Amino acid sequence: MALAERFLATHFNRADARVVDHYTYFFCGDGCLMEGVSHEACAFAGTQRLGKLIGFYDDNGISIDGEVQGWFTDDTPKRFEAYGWHVVPHVDGHDPDAIRAAIEAARAEKGRPSLICCKTVIGFGAPNKQGTEATHGAALGATEVAAARKTLGWEYPAFEIPDDIKRAWDARERGAKLADDWQKRFSDYSRRYPDLAAEFTRRMSGDLPKDWAALADDTIAKAAAAAKTMATRKASQAALEVFGPKLPEFIGGSADLTGSNNTNFKLSTTLTADNPGGDYVHYVVREFGMAAVMNGIAAHGGCIPYGGTFLVFSDYARNGIRMSALIGLRTIYVLTHDSIGLGEDGPTHQPIEHLASLRLIPHMHVWRPCDTVETAAAWRAALERKNGPTVLALTRQDLPHVQRTTEQIASIARGGYVVAAGGAAPKITLIATGSEVQLAIGAARELEASGVAARVVSMPCCDVFDAQSEDYRASVLPEDGVRLAIEAGATGGWWRYVGVRGGVHGIDTFGASAPVKAVLEHFGFTVAAVAEHARRLL
Repeated sequence: MALAERFLATHFNRADARVVDHYTYFFCGDGCLMEGVSHEACAFAGTQRLGKLIGFYDDNGISIDGEVQGWFTDDTPKRFEAYGWHVVPHVDGHDPDAIRAAIEAARAEKGRPSLICCKTVIGFGAPNKQGTEATHGAALGATEVAAARKTLGWEYPAFEIPDDIKRAWDARERGAKLADDWQKRFSDYSRRYPDLAAEFTRRMSGDLPKDWAALADDTIAKAAAAAKTMATRKASQAALEVFGPKLPEFIGGSADLTGSNNTNFKLSTTLTADNPGGDYVHYVVREFGMAAVMNGIAAHGGCIPYGGTFLVFSDYARNGIRMSALIGLRTIYVLTHDSIGLGEDGPTHQPIEHLASLRLIPHMHVWRPCDTVETAAAWRAALERKNGPTVLALTRQDLPHVQRTTEQIASIARGGYVVAAGGAAPKITLIATGSEVQLAIGAARELEASGVAARVVSMPCCDVFDAQSEDYRASVLPEDGVRLAIEAGATGGWWRYVGVRGGVHGIDTFGASAPVKAVLEHFGFTVAAVAEHARRLL
């Protein structure tokens, strides 16, 4: 969030007008700093020199298992100093004046993020349980509550807030005045900088530019006309080359795989402490940290973050990806090298269960496009989705262009559509995603040559398809005949589409290290193998 604040301030503030100007505060405890993501995020913040980021470390020395001194012996102040942070140590976390002085010291530091180290007693005031794990999450119990009341001199009934305390904590009047003051400043800003004000309003509302629909339509149409054979990771970069310069709210990046993920575009510039208005972040090998940072950027508003890594490395970022969906953030994950089709890197880098597991995350849209056209359409869907995250699962290997009508191109946005009808009553429906769509098309031709009518359905996004009307879904997947799903990954999620009479052509073992062609043949991802599987179902 601090990164987004600085980014927007760079874009919109002027010497005589500051419309973006706030601090970002966070609270953390011993457990938070034990997590590896704290290293990823805090090292990043130090490198970025985010001077308006201020953290409070609640150093109470207790975790759920008890006193942490036996298993957490980090010197936290020195750790953060090594990150390049300004550290305010030895603050009494129960002394408001000491805390206030620490905040003032932190706000006075302009060039580094600050960590205020507050020494506290967990469960303060509970005489028999304070300072122990017994107060970490469990209720104190009636006896200890009574003892705490006596220790603290608290004589008020449960849930009663004394008037003087309520007044001291009531910030509504002050908050309303601050909001009114900002609105007056923004009104003045709008008179002096009308174009900037309109752009700021657009970006903070999450709307795309007025000409967005025409731009997206044109980009998809040109991809269809060009009919290029291309890896979808490169097709993604081609889409970024068009969309990126038109979307100043973009903050892209990669976890040290820019050249493989193809997540930059020609006009992108690196976002650093010295270039805070740049639009591309080198997260280096911090997949979880990247996801967390992107969530903060999206939650702040005014920016659309996207970041890349290999699909198999989504495991490292999993909690951050899940949080994107839980909160409902427009965060875009560009996950390349999406199958055994990456070849020699072998099982450690070949995703198997990853597509299925990402599709299991509620509110997550996983797009796996089959060519340049579907890739451009997938980017459009991700950018137009304001209320949730999107995964773009992209190939390393080249994929052929799929010929479509104008109606079929429009139907990509529905998540699944008919590529080849196979007549009015097909004997079998072949459902495929990504690199396997070409196999389904080839297998359908073989089957039709032997007198078997076969339909081909491309399903780049199951969640979007599932949200379509029952009539539309039935028109794509007819009840008659059998169905075969084809995807170079785990089979479990496809049985709901094919039913007990159908089949799934997938992989439920780990991959293998070999040249791409050999790997695909070994696991049966050829036209002949798919056609044979279809014949066995008939």
